[in-house]
Amino acid sequence: MCKMSFKKETPLANAAFWAARRGNLALLRLLLNSGRVDVDCRDSHGTTLLMVASYAGHIDCVRELVLQGADINLQRESGPTALFFAAQQGHNDVVRFLFEFGASTEFRTKDGGTALLAASQYGHMQVVETLLKHGANIHDQLYDGATALFLAAQGGYLDVIRLLLSSGAKVNQPRQDGTAPLWIASQMGHSEVVRVMLLRGADRDAARNDGTTALLKAANKGYNDVIEELLKFSPTLGILKNGTSALHAAVLSGNIKTVALLLEAGADPALRNKQSSAEPGKREQPRKGFKRTLKYQLLKEEVLINKERPMNFQQN
Repeated sequence: MCKMSFKKETPLANAAFWAARRGNLALLRLLLNSGRVDVDCRDSHGTTLLMVASYAGHIDCVRELVLQGADINLQRESGPTALFFAAQQGHNDVVRFLFEFGASTEFRTKDGGTALLAASQYGHMQVVETLLKHGANIHDQLYDGATALFLAAQGGYLDVIRLLLSSGAKVNQPRQDGTAPLWIASQMGHSEVVRVMLLRGADRDAARNDGTTALLKAANKGYNDVIEELLKFSPTLGILKNGTSALHAAVLSGNIKTVALLLEAGADPALRNKQSSAEPGKREQPRKGFKRTLKYQLLKEEVLINKERPMNFQQN
């Protein structure tokens, strides 16, 4: 029998873990019935047989372990339960079975993770639906503040996002660093997610603690599909509180098409960056080979450059 002190496992216990991991029901049953392997035996990390079988999605082994008295709500050393592992891996049949025998959604991992957060992070829509039906808290957060909606937005899981929003998830709930679901979806280039969130009331100008907005981040990355969705909701094109703008970000990143898109939307090329990330005494420069193309694009768009201090596009 393996103790919570995580002593060295016995050969028979190791064989039971192998059987649970591989889905070998006959061997698992034989070992359990021998009386020489405890059903709640743990490995050196506190992992139980039920956790292993749940992670692997072997419903027959899960059923056998539970019927032989396995404690469904035991936690691994790092916090997850069998339900967490089943949810993380998208095994909805295992999740439903565990609920029938009293699985709880309240247990957390060391970083604050819950079964709902895990299922949302990996895009398992059916599991998310099952968890919500069994009382999972839709407002659960990791200890850094990330919600189920945030994690689904980060992964671009549109079906999960729609389900969470229709179930009452807060579309503008940020992490502790101020990052909102719309911001993270924009950073990752998930244009359809951005569209859905904007239609559901996401703040187009919500900024992180460092002052960057979804538009600025999308401009920096060159995600033009995202930018087009954001522009439909008239985001701020001017200088932000951090002293820069989306146009500055696009220029410095060398994204020609993004620059053209922002100029067409009304971004002012004469705006001056009030803050620079460059070293003191140095000026940030667009990427190599970008100046001539940008000059052509600006002329093509017939943009009036600030006459008092025009941009310098001369080649070195």
